[in-house]
Amino acid sequence: MNWLALLALTGLFAGLGMALPWLARRPVAAQADLAATLDALLPQTQCGQCDYAGCRPYAEALAAGTAPPNRCVPGGTRTRDQLLERLELWHLAEAYPAPRRPEPTLARIDEARCVACTLCLDACPVDAIVGARGLAHTVLTDECTGCALCLPVCPVDCIELDPVPPAAWLWQAPTPLRPEHLPRGHH
Repeated sequence: MNWLALLALTGLFAGLGMALPWLARRPVAAQADLAATLDALLPQTQCGQCDYAGCRPYAEALAAGTAPPNRCVPGGTRTRDQLLERLELWHLAEAYPAPRRPEPTLARIDEARCVACTLCLDACPVDAIVGARGLAHTVLTDECTGCALCLPVCPVDCIELDPVPPAAWLWQAPTPLRPEHLPRGHH
């Protein structure tokens, strides 16, 4: 056998042996960058409706290719479309229907039964529950997203989700004041 050929092959395999770990790390870095980009597209409600612990874990699963891009309920169709675009899967939009929004709900705490344990305060991803240890808690309805993450942590089951009436779903612009509606002497 030719010693020169054996030496060349040994050098080639040694070079590949040193280069492969470096090459294997590059996709992980690219995947982390993609996960950060996808995370920025998500609404950051940390609601868990996508079946992941929050927006970042969902973005990481998307970047790894293990989660579908239509699981973000709060983000709706717009977020799904942005994720498909970034993942270069826009041509598969019909294969991923928009996430179905459940009936809008708001959490309500029965303050008479509340033991003020603060577990729901920690569970709420949008800080919609206020209170302190020893004082009954309450829900800020303008902040509550109805994600239901507060329900399982309550030791006395004093939190319920109430449906939001359909009239409250839509914002209506206030009607402008007309001069005839102003008090006399102000027009």
